[in-house]
Amino acid sequence: MIKSVSAKIFALLCVFFPVGTFPSIQTEKHSLYYIYTALSKPVDLPGIYEFTAMGLLDDRQIDYYNSKDKIKIPKQTWMKEKMQENYWEKGTYSRRSKEQWFNVNVNILMNRMRQNESDLHVLQWRVGCEVEQQGDKVTFLKGVDEYSYDGENFLSFDDKESLWVAPVPAARPTKIKWDNVPILNYYTKGYLEKECVDWLNKFREYGDEELKNGSPPDVHVFSRKSSDESKLKLTCLATGFYPKDVRMTIRKYRSSLPEEEIKFSGIRPNHDGSFQMRKSVEIKEDEKAEYDCFVSHRTLREPIVQSSKVKLDGQYWDWDAFMIGVVLLLSLVVYILVKKNIIGLPFRTSGSSATGSLDQENKMISKTHQIWTRKKV
Repeated sequence: MIKSVSAKIFALLCVFFPVGTFPSIQTEKHSLYYIYTALSKPVDLPGIYEFTAMGLLDDRQIDYYNSKDKIKIPKQTWMKEKMQENYWEKGTYSRRSKEQWFNVNVNILMNRMRQNESDLHVLQWRVGCEVEQQGDKVTFLKGVDEYSYDGENFLSFDDKESLWVAPVPAARPTKIKWDNVPILNYYTKGYLEKECVDWLNKFREYGDEELKNGSPPDVHVFSRKSSDESKLKLTCLATGFYPKDVRMTIRKYRSSLPEEEIKFSGIRPNHDGSFQMRKSVEIKEDEKAEYDCFVSHRTLREPIVQSSKVKLDGQYWDWDAFMIGVVLLLSLVVYILVKKNIIGLPFRTSGSSATGSLDQENKMISKTHQIWTRKKV
Protein backbone atom coordinates (compact mmCIF):
# COMPACT_ATOMS: atom_id res chain seq x y z
CA MET A 1 0.00 0.00 0.00
CA ILE A 2 1.36 3.42 -0.92
CA LYS A 3 2.04 5.38 2.23
CA SER A 4 3.62 8.73 1.39
CA VAL A 5 1.73 11.49 -0.35
CA SER A 6 4.68 11.99 -2.72
CA ALA A 7 4.51 8.33 -3.73
CA LYS A 8 0.78 8.66 -4.30
CA ILE A 9 1.36 11.65 -6.55
CA PHE A 10 3.93 9.74 -8.57
CA ALA A 11 1.44 6.89 -8.94
CA LEU A 12 -1.27 9.33 -10.04
CA LEU A 13 1.00 10.85 -12.67
CA CYS A 14 1.98 7.47 -14.03
CA VAL A 15 -1.27 5.56 -13.73
CA PHE A 16 -2.70 6.63 -17.10
CA PHE A 17 0.67 6.06 -18.72
CA PRO A 18 1.65 2.64 -17.30
CA VAL A 19 5.01 1.14 -18.04
CA GLY A 20 4.62 -2.26 -19.66
CA THR A 21 6.44 -4.60 -21.92
CA PHE A 22 7.27 -3.20 -25.31
CA PRO A 23 5.66 -4.60 -28.43
CA SER A 24 7.76 -6.38 -30.99
CA ILE A 25 9.14 -4.41 -33.88
CA GLN A 26 6.58 -5.94 -36.28
CA THR A 27 3.51 -4.89 -34.32
CA GLU A 28 1.99 -1.73 -32.91
CA LYS A 29 -0.38 -1.36 -29.97
CA HIS A 30 -3.04 1.35 -29.91
CA SER A 31 -5.60 2.38 -27.34
CA LEU A 32 -8.64 4.61 -26.86
CA TYR A 33 -9.74 5.45 -23.32
CA TYR A 34 -12.18 7.85 -21.71
CA ILE A 35 -11.51 8.96 -18.12
CA TYR A 36 -14.24 10.50 -15.94
CA THR A 37 -13.59 11.97 -12.48
CA ALA A 38 -16.21 13.31 -10.05
CA LEU A 39 -15.68 14.90 -6.64
CA SER A 40 -18.33 14.77 -3.93
CA LYS A 41 -18.03 18.52 -3.30
CA PRO A 42 -16.28 21.53 -4.84
CA VAL A 43 -12.74 22.45 -3.82
CA ASP A 44 -11.28 25.92 -4.01
CA LEU A 45 -8.22 25.11 -6.09
CA PRO A 46 -7.39 26.35 -9.60
CA GLY A 47 -7.92 23.78 -12.35
CA ILE A 48 -9.75 21.33 -10.04
CA TYR A 49 -13.40 20.82 -10.99
CA GLU A 50 -16.22 18.77 -9.52
CA PHE A 51 -16.42 16.80 -12.76
CA THR A 52 -14.00 16.30 -15.63
CA ALA A 53 -13.92 14.00 -18.65
CA MET A 54 -11.25 13.43 -21.26
CA GLY A 55 -10.54 11.17 -24.21
CA LEU A 56 -7.08 9.64 -24.70
CA LEU A 57 -5.99 8.17 -28.03
CA ASP A 58 -2.66 6.36 -27.68
CA ASP A 59 -2.19 8.25 -24.39
CA ARG A 60 -2.62 11.62 -26.07
CA GLN A 61 -5.57 13.79 -25.03
CA ILE A 62 -8.07 14.31 -27.85
CA ASP A 63 -11.05 15.95 -26.08
CA TYR A 64 -11.94 17.51 -22.74
CA TYR A 65 -14.92 18.59 -20.62
CA ASN A 66 -15.25 20.14 -17.17
CA SER A 67 -18.16 21.12 -14.94
CA LYS A 68 -17.33 24.83 -15.11
CA ASP A 69 -17.31 25.37 -18.88
CA LYS A 70 -19.77 22.54 -19.59
CA ILE A 71 -18.73 22.03 -23.20
CA LYS A 72 -16.84 19.18 -24.86
CA ILE A 73 -13.89 20.61 -26.78
CA PRO A 74 -11.22 19.15 -29.10
CA LYS A 75 -7.64 18.99 -27.83
CA GLN A 76 -6.04 18.10 -31.15
CA THR A 77 -6.15 20.20 -34.32
CA TRP A 78 -7.18 17.23 -36.45
CA MET A 79 -10.10 16.48 -34.09
CA LYS A 80 -11.36 20.03 -34.53
CA GLU A 81 -10.97 19.87 -38.29
CA LYS A 82 -12.36 16.37 -38.94
CA MET A 83 -15.23 16.06 -36.46
CA GLN A 84 -18.23 18.17 -37.46
CA GLU A 85 -20.00 20.62 -35.17
CA ASN A 86 -22.86 18.21 -34.59
CA TYR A 87 -20.42 15.71 -33.10
CA TRP A 88 -19.35 18.22 -30.45
CA GLU A 89 -22.94 19.22 -29.71
CA LYS A 90 -23.91 15.58 -29.13
CA GLY A 91 -20.75 15.05 -27.10
CA THR A 92 -21.51 18.05 -24.90
CA TYR A 93 -25.02 16.73 -24.23
CA SER A 94 -23.59 13.31 -23.33
CA ARG A 95 -20.96 14.79 -20.99
CA ARG A 96 -23.54 16.94 -19.17
CA SER A 97 -25.74 13.90 -18.69
CA LYS A 98 -22.82 11.88 -17.32
CA GLU A 99 -21.98 14.73 -14.97
CA GLN A 100 -25.49 14.48 -13.52
CA TRP A 101 -25.16 10.69 -13.30
CA PHE A 102 -21.92 10.97 -11.35
CA ASN A 103 -23.37 13.58 -8.97
CA VAL A 104 -26.28 11.26 -8.14
CA ASN A 105 -24.15 8.14 -7.75
CA VAL A 106 -21.43 9.70 -5.61
CA ASN A 107 -24.19 10.51 -3.12
CA ILE A 108 -25.60 6.97 -3.36
CA LEU A 109 -22.19 5.49 -2.52
CA MET A 110 -21.62 7.91 0.35
CA ASN A 111 -24.98 6.96 1.85
CA ARG A 112 -24.35 3.27 1.29
CA MET A 113 -21.05 3.47 3.17
CA ARG A 114 -22.43 5.91 5.76
CA GLN A 115 -19.74 8.47 5.03
CA ASN A 116 -19.61 12.03 6.25
CA GLU A 117 -20.70 14.54 3.62
CA SER A 118 -18.13 17.03 4.89
CA ASP A 119 -15.31 14.79 3.65
CA LEU A 120 -14.10 14.69 0.07
CA HIS A 121 -14.80 11.55 -1.97
CA VAL A 122 -13.80 10.68 -5.52
CA LEU A 123 -15.61 8.47 -8.05
CA GLN A 124 -13.81 7.66 -11.29
CA TRP A 125 -14.58 5.67 -14.41
CA ARG A 126 -12.24 4.46 -17.13
CA VAL A 127 -13.62 2.84 -20.26
CA GLY A 128 -11.94 1.95 -23.53
CA CYS A 129 -10.15 -0.61 -25.64
CA GLU A 130 -6.73 -1.69 -26.88
CA VAL A 131 -5.82 -3.22 -30.23
CA GLU A 132 -2.75 -4.65 -31.90
CA GLN A 133 -1.95 -3.72 -35.48
CA GLN A 134 0.29 -5.71 -37.78
CA GLY A 135 0.34 -4.21 -41.23
CA ASP A 136 -3.30 -3.63 -42.19
CA LYS A 137 -4.61 -6.23 -39.75
CA VAL A 138 -6.12 -4.88 -36.50
CA THR A 139 -6.75 -7.35 -33.65
CA PHE A 140 -8.78 -6.62 -30.55
CA LEU A 141 -6.66 -7.14 -27.40
CA LYS A 142 -8.85 -6.11 -24.49
CA GLY A 143 -11.66 -3.88 -23.32
CA VAL A 144 -11.67 -2.03 -20.00
CA ASP A 145 -14.72 -0.75 -18.14
CA GLU A 146 -13.90 -0.09 -14.50
CA TYR A 147 -14.75 2.19 -11.62
CA SER A 148 -12.75 3.34 -8.62
CA TYR A 149 -13.92 5.02 -5.43
CA ASP A 150 -11.56 7.04 -3.23
CA GLY A 151 -8.58 5.64 -5.11
CA GLU A 152 -9.51 1.99 -4.64
CA ASN A 153 -10.78 -0.46 -7.25
CA PHE A 154 -14.56 -0.60 -6.90
CA LEU A 155 -16.10 -2.42 -9.87
CA SER A 156 -14.94 -3.78 -13.22
CA PHE A 157 -16.43 -5.58 -16.22
CA ASP A 158 -15.19 -9.05 -17.16
CA ASP A 159 -15.43 -8.86 -20.93
CA LYS A 160 -15.00 -12.61 -21.48
CA GLU A 161 -17.73 -13.62 -19.02
CA SER A 162 -19.95 -10.54 -19.58
CA LEU A 163 -20.25 -10.08 -15.82
CA TRP A 164 -19.33 -7.38 -13.34
CA VAL A 165 -16.63 -8.07 -10.74
CA ALA A 166 -16.98 -6.55 -7.27
CA PRO A 167 -13.67 -6.61 -5.33
CA VAL A 168 -15.16 -4.86 -2.27
CA PRO A 169 -18.40 -5.55 -0.33
CA ALA A 170 -19.77 -2.05 -1.02
CA ALA A 171 -19.81 -2.85 -4.75
CA ARG A 172 -21.83 -6.06 -4.40
CA PRO A 173 -25.27 -4.35 -4.64
CA THR A 174 -24.18 -2.62 -7.85
CA LYS A 175 -22.86 -5.86 -9.37
CA ILE A 176 -26.12 -7.69 -8.63
CA LYS A 177 -28.23 -4.86 -10.00
CA TRP A 178 -26.27 -4.52 -13.26
CA ASP A 179 -25.90 -8.26 -13.87
CA ASN A 180 -29.68 -8.59 -13.56
CA VAL A 181 -30.13 -6.33 -16.60
CA PRO A 182 -28.67 -8.45 -19.46
CA ILE A 183 -29.08 -5.69 -22.06
CA LEU A 184 -26.61 -3.51 -20.15
CA ASN A 185 -23.93 -6.20 -20.09
CA TYR A 186 -24.63 -7.09 -23.71
CA TYR A 187 -24.23 -3.44 -24.67
CA THR A 188 -21.05 -3.03 -22.59
CA LYS A 189 -19.40 -6.01 -24.27
CA GLY A 190 -20.45 -4.77 -27.71
CA TYR A 191 -19.12 -1.30 -27.03
CA LEU A 192 -15.73 -2.54 -25.85
CA GLU A 193 -15.18 -5.08 -28.62
CA LYS A 194 -16.78 -3.31 -31.57
CA GLU A 195 -17.85 0.30 -31.17
CA CYS A 196 -14.76 1.42 -29.26
CA VAL A 197 -12.48 -0.28 -31.78
CA ASP A 198 -14.34 1.40 -34.66
CA TRP A 199 -13.88 4.81 -33.06
CA LEU A 200 -10.21 4.07 -32.38
CA ASN A 201 -9.64 3.19 -36.04
CA LYS A 202 -11.61 6.22 -37.18
CA PHE A 203 -9.65 8.63 -34.97
CA ARG A 204 -6.34 7.14 -36.05
CA GLU A 205 -7.38 7.53 -39.67
CA TYR A 206 -8.24 11.19 -39.06
CA GLY A 207 -5.02 11.86 -37.18
CA ASP A 208 -2.99 9.73 -39.58
CA GLU A 209 -0.12 12.09 -40.32
CA GLU A 210 0.54 13.24 -36.76
CA LEU A 211 -0.19 9.95 -35.01
CA LYS A 212 1.51 7.56 -37.42
CA ASN A 213 4.60 9.65 -38.13
CA GLY A 214 5.23 10.35 -34.47
CA SER A 215 8.27 12.22 -33.19
CA PRO A 216 11.77 10.83 -32.56
CA PRO A 217 13.54 10.96 -29.18
CA ASP A 218 16.26 13.40 -28.19
CA VAL A 219 18.88 11.39 -26.35
CA HIS A 220 21.32 12.75 -23.76
CA VAL A 221 23.91 11.15 -21.50
CA PHE A 222 25.13 12.86 -18.33
CA SER A 223 26.70 12.00 -15.01
CA ARG A 224 27.01 13.39 -11.51
CA LYS A 225 28.36 12.40 -8.15
CA SER A 226 26.64 9.47 -6.45
CA SER A 227 25.87 9.29 -2.73
CA ASP A 228 28.91 7.04 -2.66
CA GLU A 229 31.75 9.50 -3.27
CA SER A 230 33.80 6.89 -5.10
CA LYS A 231 31.09 6.47 -7.74
CA LEU A 232 29.28 8.40 -10.45
CA LYS A 233 25.65 8.10 -11.43
CA LEU A 234 25.52 7.72 -15.21
CA THR A 235 22.12 8.57 -16.70
CA CYS A 236 20.58 8.16 -20.15
CA LEU A 237 17.68 10.51 -20.91
CA ALA A 238 15.35 10.17 -23.92
CA THR A 239 12.68 12.83 -24.32
CA GLY A 240 10.24 14.27 -26.86
CA PHE A 241 9.27 10.93 -28.40
CA TYR A 242 5.83 9.75 -29.52
CA PRO A 243 4.36 7.14 -29.43
CA LYS A 244 5.57 5.98 -26.02
CA ASP A 245 6.94 2.55 -27.05
CA VAL A 246 10.73 2.90 -26.94
CA ARG A 247 13.69 0.66 -26.16
CA MET A 248 16.61 1.97 -24.11
CA THR A 249 19.67 0.12 -22.81
CA ILE A 250 22.86 1.28 -21.12
CA ARG A 251 25.83 -0.53 -22.61
CA LYS A 252 29.41 -1.18 -21.51
CA TYR A 253 31.77 -1.88 -24.38
CA ARG A 254 28.57 -2.24 -26.51
CA SER A 255 27.16 -5.02 -24.32
CA SER A 256 23.90 -4.31 -22.49
CA LEU A 257 24.14 -4.11 -18.72
CA PRO A 258 21.83 -6.41 -16.70
CA GLU A 259 18.50 -4.75 -15.94
CA GLU A 260 18.84 -5.49 -12.22
CA GLU A 261 21.80 -3.06 -12.12
CA ILE A 262 19.80 -0.26 -13.73
CA LYS A 263 17.32 2.17 -12.18
CA PHE A 264 14.39 2.96 -14.48
CA SER A 265 12.23 6.09 -14.13
CA GLY A 266 9.32 4.70 -16.09
CA ILE A 267 7.81 6.42 -19.12
CA ARG A 268 6.46 9.85 -18.19
CA PRO A 269 4.36 12.37 -20.12
CA ASN A 270 5.72 15.73 -21.27
CA HIS A 271 3.54 18.85 -21.40
CA ASP A 272 3.28 18.70 -25.21
CA GLY A 273 1.89 15.15 -25.45
CA SER A 274 5.26 13.50 -26.05
CA PHE A 275 7.05 11.24 -23.55
CA GLN A 276 10.33 10.95 -21.68
CA MET A 277 12.23 8.24 -19.86
CA ARG A 278 15.61 7.78 -18.23
CA LYS A 279 17.78 4.94 -16.95
CA SER A 280 20.69 5.25 -14.55
CA VAL A 281 23.53 3.11 -13.32
CA GLU A 282 26.29 3.67 -10.77
CA ILE A 283 29.87 3.30 -11.99
CA LYS A 284 33.28 3.80 -10.41
CA GLU A 285 34.44 7.38 -10.81
CA ASP A 286 37.90 6.38 -12.04
CA GLU A 287 36.61 3.67 -14.37
CA LYS A 288 37.93 3.95 -17.91
CA ALA A 289 35.33 1.71 -19.56
CA GLU A 290 33.34 2.97 -22.53
CA TYR A 291 29.63 3.36 -21.80
CA ASP A 292 26.89 4.40 -24.18
CA CYS A 293 23.13 4.79 -24.35
CA PHE A 294 21.37 2.73 -27.03
CA VAL A 295 17.84 3.89 -27.99
CA SER A 296 15.50 2.54 -30.68
CA HIS A 297 12.09 3.93 -31.64
CA ARG A 298 9.69 3.39 -34.55
CA THR A 299 10.47 6.90 -35.89
CA LEU A 300 14.18 6.10 -36.27
CA ARG A 301 15.72 4.42 -39.31
CA GLU A 302 18.51 3.19 -37.05
CA PRO A 303 19.03 3.31 -33.29
CA ILE A 304 20.65 6.28 -31.59
CA VAL A 305 23.92 5.48 -29.84
CA GLN A 306 25.04 8.28 -27.53
CA SER A 307 28.45 7.92 -25.91
CA SER A 308 28.98 8.75 -22.24
CA LYS A 309 31.99 10.80 -23.32
CA VAL A 310 29.62 13.54 -24.51
CA LYS A 311 29.77 16.43 -22.04
CA LEU A 312 26.59 18.42 -21.59
CA ASP A 313 26.07 21.73 -19.86
CA GLY A 314 24.58 21.94 -16.38
CA GLN A 315 20.93 21.98 -17.46
CA TYR A 316 20.56 18.26 -16.71
CA TRP A 317 22.69 18.05 -13.59
CA ASP A 318 19.85 19.14 -11.32
CA TRP A 319 17.25 16.91 -12.99
CA ASP A 320 16.66 14.88 -9.82
CA ALA A 321 16.31 18.00 -7.72
CA PHE A 322 13.85 19.41 -10.23
CA MET A 323 11.71 16.26 -10.18
CA ILE A 324 11.75 16.18 -6.38
CA GLY A 325 10.58 19.80 -6.36
CA VAL A 326 7.73 18.98 -8.74
CA VAL A 327 6.64 16.01 -6.63
CA LEU A 328 6.74 18.05 -3.42
CA LEU A 329 4.67 20.83 -5.00
CA LEU A 330 2.09 18.35 -6.29
CA SER A 331 2.10 16.62 -2.92
CA LEU A 332 1.15 19.87 -1.22
CA VAL A 333 -1.73 20.44 -3.63
CA VAL A 334 -3.05 16.92 -3.17
CA TYR A 335 -2.66 17.07 0.60
CA ILE A 336 -4.84 20.17 0.68
CA LEU A 337 -7.29 18.57 -1.74
CA VAL A 338 -7.82 15.29 0.00
CA LYS A 339 -7.15 16.04 3.68
CA LYS A 340 -7.69 12.37 4.48
CA ASN A 341 -4.83 11.11 2.31
CA ILE A 342 -7.41 10.14 -0.33
CA ILE A 343 -6.23 10.91 -3.83
CA GLY A 344 -7.83 9.98 -7.10
CA LEU A 345 -5.72 7.01 -8.01
CA PRO A 346 -8.06 5.87 -10.74
CA PHE A 347 -7.13 2.27 -11.39
CA ARG A 348 -4.30 0.00 -10.47
CA THR A 349 -2.31 -1.29 -13.37
CA SER A 350 -1.06 -4.45 -13.00
CA GLY A 351 -22.19 -1.59 -31.26
CA SER A 352 -22.59 0.03 -34.53
CA SER A 353 -19.83 1.02 -36.88
CA ALA A 354 -18.17 4.41 -36.50
CA THR A 355 -17.05 4.41 -40.11
CA GLY A 356 -20.35 5.45 -41.60
CA SER A 357 -22.06 8.76 -42.14
CA LEU A 358 -22.53 11.58 -39.65
CA ASP A 359 -26.13 10.41 -39.09
CA GLN A 360 -24.84 6.99 -38.07
CA GLU A 361 -22.37 8.61 -35.68
CA ASN A 362 -25.10 10.70 -34.09
CA LYS A 363 -27.36 7.66 -33.68
CA MET A 364 -24.49 5.78 -32.09
CA ILE A 365 -23.80 8.59 -29.62
CA SER A 366 -27.49 8.81 -28.74
CA LYS A 367 -27.80 5.05 -28.27
CA THR A 368 -24.70 5.00 -26.07
CA HIS A 369 -26.14 7.75 -23.91
CA GLN A 370 -29.60 6.18 -23.59
CA ILE A 371 -28.35 2.75 -22.56
CA TRP A 372 -25.56 3.94 -20.27
CA THR A 373 -27.75 6.34 -18.27
CA ARG A 374 -30.02 3.46 -17.22
CA LYS A 375 -27.31 2.31 -14.83
CA LYS A 376 -27.45 3.32 -11.19
CA VAL A 377 -25.02 2.09 -8.57
